[in-house]
Amino acid sequence: QPVIDLHSGEISAVEALVRWEHPNRGLVPPMDFIPVAEETGLIVDIGAYVLGSACQQVRKWQRQFPKDPPLKVAVNLSSSQLEDPSLAEGVATLLQQCGLPPNTLILEITESVLMRDTDYTTARLTELKSLGVQLAVDDFGTGYSSLSYLRGFPVDILKIDRSFISSLDNSTEEDLALPRAIVALGRALNLQTIAEGIETPEQLSQLRAMVCDQAQGYYFAKPLWVEEAERLLKKRYMEVKTTRNRESFADVFP
Repeated sequence: QPVIDLHSGEISAVEALVRWEHPNRGLVPPMDFIPVAEETGLIVDIGAYVLGSACQQVRKWQRQFPKDPPLKVAVNLSSSQLEDPSLAEGVATLLQQCGLPPNTLILEITESVLMRDTDYTTARLTELKSLGVQLAVDDFGTGYSSLSYLRGFPVDILKIDRSFISSLDNSTEEDLALPRAIVALGRALNLQTIAEGIETPEQLSQLRAMVCDQAQGYYFAKPLWVEEAERLLKKRYMEVKTTRNRESFADVFP
């Protein structure tokens, strides 16, 4: 799913999402199989496959659609992956094999996972950060993390949970308070903010007024198969190359 830079309108990143195409049941959503994979330990192999596939694909797109800064890819890490002491070594090997610039890989950890064992988590994240990758807190605002802990984690990005975004249509001041506070918190801590689950022009307008950095959601594009994503990237790449005036968001991504 594309991630949109709200300042330029360009596709700044893509988030890798996993689906299971079952021969009899059709497309199985992650909520139906990821919990089972977590329980059985299969999530480690699935996570490694997703990470490897995503890095290889995005490195191909970086070469195919060169720009500055280059396209990034975001991949979720499960709690089981984070508990693996060899995680950083595996990521380093993968980056080298793919030739992917480390600063174009974003590893996402949910806020609830982040807070399970803060000392251990900080150590793992510090190892990953030393590789040059970016780290994001996913579903931020739902895990009740301490702000003092947040300052201690070597993270780069806060992803505002979709539950805060859905209330921005016909919003009251109370509806706006939390997303505004998260964007302001990100700015104060020198962290980027990404809003998830954008579905309407009103939500987008409110986020731009807050000066949120990036956004993703069905308003821009639903999750896409690789071929569909490549067509979209090519279309936007050509539009950006030929667009002279980028002041209007609609000029690049209506």
